[in-house]
Amino acid sequence: MRKQFRDLASPDAARETIASLELTPDTEMVALSDARGRILAERIDAEMDVPGFDRASMDGYAVRARDTFGADEADPLELELVGEVHAGTEPDVEVEPGTAVEISTGAVMPPGADAVVIVERTEERDGNLVVYKAVAPGDSVMPAGTDIAAGARALGPGTRITPREIGLLSALGLDEVPVRGAPVVGIVSTGDELVRPGEDLRPEAGQIYDVNSYTIAAGVEDAGGVPKLYPHAGDDYDEMERLLHEAADECDLVLSSGSTSASAVDVIYQVVEERGELLLHGVAVKPGKPMLVGTLGEGSAYIGLPGYPVSALTIFRTFVAPAIRDAAGLPEPRTATIEGSMAVRERYAEGRTRLMPVGLVTDGSGETLVYPVDKGSGATTSLVEADGVVEVHADVEYLAEGEAVTVKLFSPDVRPPELLGVGEDDPALSRLLDHVPSPRYLAVGSREGLRRLRDGVPDVAVVAGDSRGDVDAVELGSWTREWGLVVPADNPADVAGLVDLVDSDLRFVNRDTNSGLRTELGNAVAALAEERGATRHELVEAIVGFDSGLKAFESPARAVLTGRADVGLGLRETADTLGLEFVALGEQPVRVVANPDRTDKQSVRRFGELLADSDDVFESLSGYESR
Repeated sequence: MRKQFRDLASPDAARETIASLELTPDTEMVALSDARGRILAERIDAEMDVPGFDRASMDGYAVRARDTFGADEADPLELELVGEVHAGTEPDVEVEPGTAVEISTGAVMPPGADAVVIVERTEERDGNLVVYKAVAPGDSVMPAGTDIAAGARALGPGTRITPREIGLLSALGLDEVPVRGAPVVGIVSTGDELVRPGEDLRPEAGQIYDVNSYTIAAGVEDAGGVPKLYPHAGDDYDEMERLLHEAADECDLVLSSGSTSASAVDVIYQVVEERGELLLHGVAVKPGKPMLVGTLGEGSAYIGLPGYPVSALTIFRTFVAPAIRDAAGLPEPRTATIEGSMAVRERYAEGRTRLMPVGLVTDGSGETLVYPVDKGSGATTSLVEADGVVEVHADVEYLAEGEAVTVKLFSPDVRPPELLGVGEDDPALSRLLDHVPSPRYLAVGSREGLRRLRDGVPDVAVVAGDSRGDVDAVELGSWTREWGLVVPADNPADVAGLVDLVDSDLRFVNRDTNSGLRTELGNAVAALAEERGATRHELVEAIVGFDSGLKAFESPARAVLTGRADVGLGLRETADTLGLEFVALGEQPVRVVANPDRTDKQSVRRFGELLADSDDVFESLSGYESR
């Protein structure tokens, strides 16, 4: 039976529910050398004066102040020098009337002395001291307890220990201090499809690498917690129950990701309902509606995150990280927001709060533009292509182009990329971008790249083929690449050209519809159809797999390499790199074009200069030539 999301909790209700969980760790004693960055759990009172003695604060001579009264430059006084005291030694001399003792900064004041005459106001003469300026009692002396007196409050609970506090604690003679324990957070990723990074992956079986365990663990550390990874659990009730209870026994908070949506195979909510208490299931927010909050066993705190990486990390940052920081005693992080204008219109009408991932770019005037980054919650690249989120309230149906928005940055040091590019993915481009400081490139394909350039979002677009899409743009540079069919080593099917793809039942892997390579292939199929007196549609129907496509330039070739396809659309460079055969079908131009409003932007000018001086890049790639 499917779990239905009825009565979704509001974001505020979700925060209140999480705040009600008990996840504050116990106090622990740590060595002073390990205390930096920790939070004091208790008040620290001074058990001694600091300093613990009257000490000289300047180099000079310890005296009885009354012996100097009346001394000045015109009428100096003379005192008998009777000894010296250095820092770190106990005085073995006493200052009696009419005498003085040489003293170093930080040294203990000798008995009888109540002031120091600084060395610049004195002169030694025939074993005596000539004093040219009178001093008052206490001059250049730091009395015992001046820093902090015995019994005084030195530091309070909740104080974050920095080098400054380390210095005070050291002065008090403490070698260990009581600190708030960092909450231990158990992390369990669920799903039969998950494989740990580093282990063998079987894509044909639908397996994917576990992303959430590691991204959430990093988030826990940033929030002041201690992550503890557990083996991932499949969608099996008994195994899920065992892992969750093991984590609950060992941790202050248990986080799981996956198995929280309304699916027949999702069982985690059943474990929580039957072996603990389910306090909340479902929040009116996108992404991340299927969030769980509850307790396990004897009341251990539990939060279930969505399975999709973007949803999981967004919900963690929004709802869970603040609770971990509070449990660790850490303050809220520095406000990290930036004001910007929407680069494009964005529609939204789902009736729940949306946490919209966005990217940043600066226009030609240096103003910040904001654009949506939303490939779906399952796209892990959204994690690095977004700079922050814009919170869109449930009653907002759209954000207009140019509308002012506030972006909550993922960290205070986030800045817009120096250069934002979009368009065709290409191995030469990848190498060129290595020479650009802080670039961001969105490989959305030539067609989508032109559309985004027309909308005015990116600085540059990379377009493969002759299409210009009626977009106003300034060309910065171009090159050609040899394209064709990638086949297994030794070409077992004797593929010689496009005719063999049409006339044989070979398994073919195409590129996606936004790719300039796919457009080039489509044009070649249309030309062949005209030669044969057939329609393009008839020839496309004859190619097994033409209508499906993969996004990246290497993906079809890798399908051939692993035996999942007989032929793939690709580049000579890719075939050579992977040790496959290549059947050339032609050369394709690739152009880099700039947003006409950004041509004066420094990074755009520099990229144009780079393109004009990169023959070595193209010479290093098979089938490439600069133009």
